[in-house]
Amino acid sequence: MYAVAVMPVLLAAGWRFGRAEPVRLEQLLLFLLAAVLLLAWENLANDVFDADTGVDTHGKPHSVVNLTGRRDRVAALANGCLLLGLGLMALVAWRSSPAVLALVLACCGIGYAYQGPPLRLGYRGLGEPLCWLAFGPLATAAGLLALAPAAGRVGVPWGQALALGSGPALATTLVLFCSHFHQVNDDAAHGKRSPVVRLGTGAAAALVPWFVAAALALQWAPVLLRVWPLPALLGVIGLPPARQLIALLATHHGQPERISGSKFLALRFQALNGLGLAAGLALGRWWS
Repeated sequence: MYAVAVMPVLLAAGWRFGRAEPVRLEQLLLFLLAAVLLLAWENLANDVFDADTGVDTHGKPHSVVNLTGRRDRVAALANGCLLLGLGLMALVAWRSSPAVLALVLACCGIGYAYQGPPLRLGYRGLGEPLCWLAFGPLATAAGLLALAPAAGRVGVPWGQALALGSGPALATTLVLFCSHFHQVNDDAAHGKRSPVVRLGTGAAAALVPWFVAAALALQWAPVLLRVWPLPALLGVIGLPPARQLIALLATHHGQPERISGSKFLALRFQALNGLGLAAGLALGRWWS
């Protein structure tokens, strides 16, 4: 699951390395650790908030609250991860640009708005666009700033962040989208109007190939325009699990017991695709 947390800064590192620009290793390691802690906060807090609404009672046996039966301790652990993660991000920002912390705080705010009261925007079907925004331009811009040489207050590299983060963030969004399929009945019963609830499992499954195609198109277009080096096409190594995911949901979208692992196929696509892209960009250093 934590491949989605570390991917933005790994892409930033691959892009900078491929352009023969310095990559600050200590900043990269600090950012990676902080990103994992912040995603742990989001996942644990999501279990806590969903326990309050009852939506996870039957459809999510791996909820930490369901496994432990201790909502209070899970909430305390979540808050501890948040504080430690933000503390490390503050250190990263102090060593690079204040904008890093501002961008990460925006991501955390989006994460809370997705799941926490009173907004619970995920219950209104807005989780996917929020996911793309947080793990795409915002997190990627933070990664680019964190790895650059310390230069005080510099502008946020929105153009680079959009180019680098848009496709991989769609792959991350697909993970969230696929997590709704096996919970569609419980979501509907508890008022969670996820896109799968709104569309129905059949129509939602038909969108999965478009998610994959759009993610790859956003990554391949810069290669075709000769902005990125040809090895950036290495993101194609994520296609096998994507094909398995598409076939699984096309055939069994209405059978929760058969598709409970669909989000893990989406995670394999996201991880392999992002790592392939990052490696391909890094190889551009030696590509004429």
